[in-house]
Amino acid sequence: MPFFLAMDTTVLLVIPAMLFALYAQSKVRSTYARFSRVPSFRGLRGADVARTLLDRAGLHGVRVEMAPGHLTDHYDPREQVVRLSQPVYAGSSLAALGIAAHETGHAVQHASGYFALNLRNSFFPLAQLGSSMAMPLFLLGFLFAGTMGVLMDIGILLFLFAVLFQVITLPVEYNASSRAVQLLAENGLIVRDEEAGVRSVLSAAALTYVAATAVAVSSLLRLLLLRGSRRQ
Repeated sequence: MPFFLAMDTTVLLVIPAMLFALYAQSKVRSTYARFSRVPSFRGLRGADVARTLLDRAGLHGVRVEMAPGHLTDHYDPREQVVRLSQPVYAGSSLAALGIAAHETGHAVQHASGYFALNLRNSFFPLAQLGSSMAMPLFLLGFLFAGTMGVLMDIGILLFLFAVLFQVITLPVEYNASSRAVQLLAENGLIVRDEEAGVRSVLSAAALTYVAATAVAVSSLLRLLLLRGSRRQ
C-alpha cells in the first residue's frame, strides 16, 4: 500500500483521541481560570500549604521553590524539590492550593515508596528513548521494508515503552490528587465547602493524562496497522 494512502486511512484512528486531548486541555484551562479567581477561606499561599503538608508528613528535607512559567508545577524526585509556578506559589486561590497539595502528594508518594511511582520512574529512561527514536526508526523501516523492515518492529517496541509510561502515569496522578484533597481537609487547610472546588481543578488536570494515554494507545495501534499494510 502506498505510504500516503496508509497515512490517510490510519490517521482516522488517532483523530478522536486528538480531539479528546484538545478538549482536555481546554477543560483544564477553563477550570483553572475559574477557581484561580476563588480565594481560599484561610488565605494561605500555595507555598505555605506545600511547606505545611511536607512538614506534617515528616519531609522536612524536601524544598519548595518557585518555577518559571505557567502550570509548570512538578515534584522533582532526584533533587527532592516541589516546584510551583508563580501563580501557585504565591497564590491563595482554590486552584493554587489544590495544585500545591497535588505536587506535595507526589513527594509523599516518593517518600512512602509508592509502587506505581517507582515503576513509572524505572520506565522513564525507556520512555524517553521510545519517544525520541521510535518514529524515525519506524519510518525508515516503512520506507525500506525490503531491506530494513525489522526497524518497524524495533520502532514499535520502543514506542510501546512510551505507551506503558503513560498508562502507569494514570494511577500515579489520580492517587496524588486523592491524597491532595485528603491532606488539605485533614490538616484543616481548606473548609468542607471548598473540597468540591479543589476536586474540580484536580479532576480537570487528571483528564489531560487520560487524553495523553488515549493518544499514545491509538498511535500505537496505528503503527501496528501501518506495519501490517506494508508487509502485505
